[in-house]
Amino acid sequence: MATGGGVAGRSGLVYGFAAFGLWGLLPLYWELLSDTGAEEVLAHRMLWSLPTALLLLALVRSWSWIRPLLRQPARLGLLLLSASLITVNWYLFIWAVAHDRVLEASLGYFINPLLTIAMGVLLLGERLRRTQWAAVGIGASAVVVMSVAYGEVPWISLILSTTFALYSLTKKKTALDGLQGFTADSAIQFLPAVVFLAVLGARGDSTFTSEGTGHALLLVVSGLATALPLIFFGAAAVRLPLSTVGLMQYIAPTTMFLLGLFAFGEEMPPERWAGFVLVWVALCVLTWDVLRRARRSRRTVASSAAAPADRPRAAALSD
Repeated sequence: MATGGGVAGRSGLVYGFAAFGLWGLLPLYWELLSDTGAEEVLAHRMLWSLPTALLLLALVRSWSWIRPLLRQPARLGLLLLSASLITVNWYLFIWAVAHDRVLEASLGYFINPLLTIAMGVLLLGERLRRTQWAAVGIGASAVVVMSVAYGEVPWISLILSTTFALYSLTKKKTALDGLQGFTADSAIQFLPAVVFLAVLGARGDSTFTSEGTGHALLLVVSGLATALPLIFFGAAAVRLPLSTVGLMQYIAPTTMFLLGLFAFGEEMPPERWAGFVLVWVALCVLTWDVLRRARRSRRTVASSAAAPADRPRAAALSD
């Protein structure tokens, strides 16, 4: 698995770490809105994402991509699919936080990189090195151990992992920048959100104006809380192989797992501890492999740069 070369590869890694770090902390945000129905929180998240995206587009003056996109039905179909997948993923994650299922949600995101890597290898022809296969195998063992701890099919975990893995693949195919992809998804989500909130308000069930200014601001800012990690993720997805993105996704569930344990006080049986330790072993193997490859790449670049300078000297000696 290559991580991408040059500036694009390095910037892709930065974007990836930023995306998954922010995603790992999102349960703290949704916990502040846990007394509001997951459907309403989701609708506001969808509603305020589009104004946020348009504001960011105005700041960077990036509009030229919209008209060509509208003339490509195949890409529009992929965007409809990606918007649908991420909507399901958002809803279930918000619901899981509100119902004290953060640890189960974290398991979903532990499973997700394995599915993403499988898609990268099977569908896109990407290749993993032996060390990376070992890391994936250890991660798979961790998922099995953590699944056994539930004593039942972890449906929340499976739906979260499947929807996000398919979303990752779809994003790879659309080949839009992070901000562009987020804007396109938000445009598709906007109208359904408006209709739902209008119906909710007409029934008198909306909490937007009845729970105080702080509550309303939290709902509005959910657009920005959604935008930043998704934009960073989209930027990483078009700069890195899908398998690299998949392995980086261990950052988010690790953070969520720690939040579920220490911030939300969810139960932690020994089986989950065993799974968590295995995940960290997999991360250590992966980190060692990445550092080793980085050292080799630097040596190769240094050797290539030194070679031209040595040739004139060698020619002079031969004369």
